[in-house]
Amino acid sequence: MMRTLRGAVLGLIATVGLGIAGGLTEVRPAAAQIVLKPAYGEASLSGPAMARGAVVWSHGRSVDSEDSEAPTPLYMKTLRDAGWDVFRLDRMRVSDTLPNSARALAGYSDMLKTKGYRRVALTGQSFGAFISLISAGQTNAIDSVIATAPAAFGNFTEAYDSYRENAGQLWPILRSVRRARVMMFFFHGDDFDPGGRAEPARNILAQRGLSSLIIDQPSLLPGHGAANTGLFVRRFGACIVRFAEAPPAPNDPPCDESWGRSPSAELLQAALPASASGSAKGDVDTTAALRPFMGMWYGSYINGREVALSVEKADGDAVYADYLLGAGMEADQPFERVRRKGRIENGELVFDEKGRNMLRYRLRADGRVSATWLDRDGRGRLDTVLRRVN
Repeated sequence: MMRTLRGAVLGLIATVGLGIAGGLTEVRPAAAQIVLKPAYGEASLSGPAMARGAVVWSHGRSVDSEDSEAPTPLYMKTLRDAGWDVFRLDRMRVSDTLPNSARALAGYSDMLKTKGYRRVALTGQSFGAFISLISAGQTNAIDSVIATAPAAFGNFTEAYDSYRENAGQLWPILRSVRRARVMMFFFHGDDFDPGGRAEPARNILAQRGLSSLIIDQPSLLPGHGAANTGLFVRRFGACIVRFAEAPPAPNDPPCDESWGRSPSAELLQAALPASASGSAKGDVDTTAALRPFMGMWYGSYINGREVALSVEKADGDAVYADYLLGAGMEADQPFERVRRKGRIENGELVFDEKGRNMLRYRLRADGRVSATWLDRDGRGRLDTVLRRVN
């Protein structure tokens, strides 16, 4: 199947002036380079007859590096696992402009539909979201667009004079979408987002009679790159697949999945022995400083892993607890449960045993706990908020 696709791609390139040699994955250097290639290798493709559709992810654009080297976001694996053929549009920044890249993406979309894919969906991050939406105004081949953190005119810090155009230029683009349904995500704390884009976007698409889902500032997903996280996949992956396959229906489950709002059965089961073993021991010495931390605390990390701390007992100045970490998004991230020994230090609960990652917990005024995980080598940090589990 890929041999026929390759021939179609070569023909398309001849008409739009792109450079490619040896197929989709072997690229020769060129000043103007916009290449469609399988996101997970040619072996991952089922072909038009068997795949549920073809989806093309478009990366962002950086002024000082090649975003074509950016990894495909985790949520695209959800589409692959649902039976979609997943592609990515890699663009060298020297020729990566809104008109050039959108025109090429529209051409590739036409080609995929012509080859027999029953659905063609576009997904894009930041600049890639903009070109995906523009392409949907240039061809009828596109059935849906999933746009995350759309931006093409800089951010508040470095491009204050132009970053409001991330809203101003979005409106005419949405008014030009031909027939595709549109799903967009706007994130809290996104330095590229001038704010207030959700409601105008909904109104414009409704006036056009186009189906849409606009997700505005979902909780616990801050920043321009929030869609690249495991937590985004946990909460919105299933909804993205549904949207790519069909227009929203009244009986659809809520788009914002409930994952991470209560402990999974696996995590609760693993925590039970710790809770039972720590009950009413005669040698338990719960000091006044420790008492508010006692019990089980639960939350999730931005990487899409559940986390819990079950504070069991104190023995003198030492505090004993079980740290539980849910399975991650990748096969090499299994469920973990480790016993930790810590102490109360300046009102914080601290676990920093030699050779282990550091854990720090601080009580908040609202009764929750601010939790910080620090890599023992100082190369990584995760922050979250835990709530007590009764």
